[in-house]
Amino acid sequence: MPVEAGAEGEDDGFREAEYAAINSMLDQINSCLDHLEEKNDHLHAHLQELLESNWQTRLEFQQQLGEAPPDASP
Repeated sequence: MPVEAGAEGEDDGFREAEYAAINSMLDQINSCLDHLEEKNDHLHAHLQELLESNWQTRLEFQQQLGEAPPDASP
Protein backbone atom coordinates (compact mmCIF):
# COMPACT_ATOMS: atom_id res chain seq x y z
CA MET A 1 0.00 0.00 0.00
CA PRO A 2 1.70 3.24 -1.09
CA VAL A 3 2.10 6.06 1.41
CA GLU A 4 1.38 9.60 0.24
CA ALA A 5 4.34 12.00 0.33
CA GLY A 6 2.43 14.58 2.39
CA ALA A 7 1.43 12.05 5.04
CA GLU A 8 5.00 10.78 5.30
CA GLY A 9 6.32 14.31 5.81
CA GLU A 10 3.76 15.00 8.53
CA ASP A 11 4.67 11.71 10.22
CA ASP A 12 8.37 12.65 10.16
CA GLY A 13 7.56 16.07 11.61
CA PHE A 14 5.52 14.47 14.37
CA ARG A 15 8.35 12.05 15.18
CA GLU A 16 10.88 14.88 15.31
CA ALA A 17 8.65 16.90 17.65
CA GLU A 18 8.09 13.81 19.79
CA TYR A 19 11.84 13.11 19.96
CA ALA A 20 12.53 16.74 20.84
CA ALA A 21 9.97 16.57 23.67
CA ILE A 22 11.48 13.32 24.95
CA ASN A 23 14.98 14.83 24.78
CA SER A 24 13.80 17.85 26.73
CA MET A 25 12.25 15.63 29.42
CA LEU A 26 15.40 13.54 29.63
CA ASP A 27 17.50 16.71 30.00
CA GLN A 28 15.26 17.84 32.86
CA ILE A 29 15.51 14.43 34.54
CA ASN A 30 19.28 14.51 34.12
CA SER A 31 19.47 17.96 35.70
CA CYS A 32 17.34 16.80 38.64
CA LEU A 33 19.53 13.73 39.12
CA ASP A 34 22.67 15.89 39.03
CA HIS A 35 21.16 18.19 41.66
CA LEU A 36 20.22 15.21 43.86
CA GLU A 37 23.72 13.77 43.50
CA GLU A 38 25.25 17.09 44.59
CA LYS A 39 22.93 17.25 47.61
CA ASN A 40 23.77 13.65 48.48
CA ASP A 41 27.51 14.35 48.28
CA HIS A 42 27.06 17.45 50.45
CA LEU A 43 25.07 15.53 53.06
CA HIS A 44 27.60 12.70 53.04
CA ALA A 45 30.43 15.13 53.68
CA HIS A 46 28.56 16.76 56.57
CA LEU A 47 27.69 13.39 58.10
CA GLN A 48 31.32 12.31 57.83
CA GLU A 49 32.39 15.50 59.63
CA LEU A 50 29.77 14.91 62.31
CA LEU A 51 30.91 11.31 62.85
CA GLU A 52 34.52 12.37 63.16
CA SER A 53 33.58 15.17 65.55
CA ASN A 54 31.50 12.82 67.69
CA TRP A 55 34.30 10.27 67.74
CA GLN A 56 36.80 12.91 68.84
CA THR A 57 34.43 14.20 71.54
CA ARG A 58 33.87 10.67 72.79
CA LEU A 59 37.60 10.01 73.01
CA GLU A 60 38.15 13.26 74.90
CA PHE A 61 35.31 12.45 77.27
CA GLN A 62 36.70 8.96 77.93
CA GLN A 63 40.15 10.41 78.58
CA GLN A 64 38.67 12.84 81.10
CA LEU A 65 37.03 9.93 82.88
CA GLY A 66 40.27 7.97 82.80
CA GLU A 67 38.91 5.21 80.60
CA ALA A 68 40.74 3.57 77.75
CA PRO A 69 39.20 3.94 74.27
CA PRO A 70 37.36 0.81 73.03
CA ASP A 71 40.01 0.09 70.31
CA ALA A 72 42.89 0.25 72.81
CA SER A 73 42.15 -3.13 74.38
CA PRO A 74 44.47 -6.02 73.29
